[in-house]
Amino acid sequence: MSRRITIFDTTLRDGEQSPGIALSPDEKVEIGTQLERLGVDIVEAGFAVSSPGDFEGVRAVAAAVERPTVASLARTRKEDIDAAAEALANARRSRIHVFIATSRIHMERKLRLEPEEVVEQTRWACGYARSLADEVEFSCEDATRSELDFAARICGEAVRAGATTINLPDTVGYCLPDEYSEFLREVAKRCPELEHAQLSVHCHDDLGLAVANTLAGIQAGATQVEATVNGLGERAGNAALEEVVMALRVREKVFGAQTGVNVGEIGRTSKLVEQLTGYRVQRNKAIVGASAFAHEAGIHQDGMLKDAETYQIMDPTELGLVMSLPLGKHSGRHAFARACGEAGIELEREALNEAFARFKQLADTQKHVTLGDVFEEVRVQ
Repeated sequence: MSRRITIFDTTLRDGEQSPGIALSPDEKVEIGTQLERLGVDIVEAGFAVSSPGDFEGVRAVAAAVERPTVASLARTRKEDIDAAAEALANARRSRIHVFIATSRIHMERKLRLEPEEVVEQTRWACGYARSLADEVEFSCEDATRSELDFAARICGEAVRAGATTINLPDTVGYCLPDEYSEFLREVAKRCPELEHAQLSVHCHDDLGLAVANTLAGIQAGATQVEATVNGLGERAGNAALEEVVMALRVREKVFGAQTGVNVGEIGRTSKLVEQLTGYRVQRNKAIVGASAFAHEAGIHQDGMLKDAETYQIMDPTELGLVMSLPLGKHSGRHAFARACGEAGIELEREALNEAFARFKQLADTQKHVTLGDVFEEVRVQ
């Protein structure tokens, strides 16, 4: 029987922390309601205390969405937790997401706190947040560079104080997949309290491993993943929600896990986030890139025309996307003939051969060739 993986979407919080993105409350609502249609379980709407605009954004999303839990980030400070609680007041179900750094470098050089002070702040903040929200999530910032015993101890304190979800993020994208899964298993071994909380993973893409680490986390027992649409986020970004979801779907027999995401909304959600954030999706981005389901090579095109499963492991139409066979220098005769037929150009064998030869000649000298280019040449002659 498949495990159910909770999808915690942080596009409106960590995704918005991408340089140059500033979403208005109305834009956050537009994305938040689309995330609800997508079927995510939790929408992290922002960091309420960070600015008046973000406070209003969290409040607007909390009032607008109905099914997902709405979360707001908070440091272990009373003013942060109070702001989060106030912004979430109208949420159907609320979650305060408390975090504090637990690695030695962060505690010593950023927080300038002793480990015992970090433990005490965690204990107090989780307890206080629990009195103000339906759910409390606690994150060990820079968990993967923290000492195992300390990470396990602080997670236990957080659960006893009221945390319902424990997140162990790879904040700086440092881990390799096998290291991350081993880290999670070791923390779970040393922290029996985790049996009473949901284990979450949150991975950054500094080494291009965010999705791989997230999947390794699921294999290590995590039941919640934190991700963003199009992989937006600090620095190189977060694990891309669409990639994680489709990996679990395509390889369900391997992972034994599934989500509640409506994959038919993936394309629409990606385009909306691209439009409102101004962050263009790279053409070769997995799942939602313009070239993700485009096949130019002649051998691939021939296979696709015979059976799409020869070169596609997903059906793009299920995701609200389309497959294409673009014409280029690597295209084959079958794809060229198909393009001519779709354009209403009927050619006998000899005429088709001549047209294909002209097409190949043009394709070797210019980047984009259309059928108009091919047949315009004939008219000019």
